[in-house]
Amino acid sequence: MDAVVRKSANPIWLILLLLVLGSNLLLYRTEFGGDLLSGASESVVLGSLIDLAIVAPLLFLAWRRSITLKGFLLGAAAGLIAARFLIPAEWLGSYAPITYLGFAAEGAFILLELVLVVSLFVYLPKILRTTREDSKPLLFAFPAAVDSHIRSHPIVHAFCSEMLMFHYAFGSWKKKLPLTEDTFTLHRKTGHMAMQIMIIHGIIIETIGIHWWLHEKSLVLSIILLFLNVYSVIYLIADMQAVRLSPAVFGRDRLYLSLGMAKRMEIRYSDIAELVTDGEELSGKLSKDTAEFISRDFDAASPDILIKLKQPVAAILFMGIRKPYRAVAVKVDEKEAFFRRLKTELDCD
Repeated sequence: MDAVVRKSANPIWLILLLLVLGSNLLLYRTEFGGDLLSGASESVVLGSLIDLAIVAPLLFLAWRRSITLKGFLLGAAAGLIAARFLIPAEWLGSYAPITYLGFAAEGAFILLELVLVVSLFVYLPKILRTTREDSKPLLFAFPAAVDSHIRSHPIVHAFCSEMLMFHYAFGSWKKKLPLTEDTFTLHRKTGHMAMQIMIIHGIIIETIGIHWWLHEKSLVLSIILLFLNVYSVIYLIADMQAVRLSPAVFGRDRLYLSLGMAKRMEIRYSDIAELVTDGEELSGKLSKDTAEFISRDFDAASPDILIKLKQPVAAILFMGIRKPYRAVAVKVDEKEAFFRRLKTELDCD
């Protein structure tokens, strides 16, 4: 139920997409385009519909390197809707009914999304029961429980992420850090919590000052900014609690790593190729395909251990987006004990 981050393809596809969209915009929204349309509007409009409903979606999907039937159909529907607003009604003529197919398709898609969201709340009691029965940390157990009861879909995962955020922000204050021989904290010997509190204070002060000033200029903008700032504060509070209550956990066959709401990862011991503790290699710049589980600090921090993987393993980022990594950099409070435990698990695997 997680969206996947894919590497973008050659930028030539993006350039071609912008050329297609730009040429159609120039054609229908400038005097120069009006002169070109005179006497040949019907054939040109048909070409524009093909551009927006077929060519543009294919170029976008090629740029994203994720050409799927679902993506193409949604892109085609969006293209028809765009054509309805881009092409003047007097030129659209007999092709106008075609554009309504876009509205119908998007409406059906939104209805499906709503059905999935409703199903999340219908199955919520079962999901919570499955979560409580699971031995994994909550950040891992709840999404897994949702997966077991509801069909995988990005909108479901977005709601799942939001529910976790509100749980940690408002419903986790009485919980204590679960410290056992299997858990290792990542934040206690850093300034992570202090930095989070400083950021929250900064947002609150900014909200008080800018909101009243902006309220006189634009009521709508002030309300939007207020909403974003309130959401940011709730997210940061939830992130603090998630960091505090979600240490690294050694499971039976895998290591559970998480850094607040922003990143979590399950690493099977059988997927670990090498453990690097050499100070020179750890102090250098980490590659882009290395997941970092390093708490914020006032000074730049280097990892204590670099876990190299046999094959890419996906980390779950904000809103359930998945991104594959080939290595994992970790900084823990008890470095030696963590390394010994990880080495033991690898020797037993």
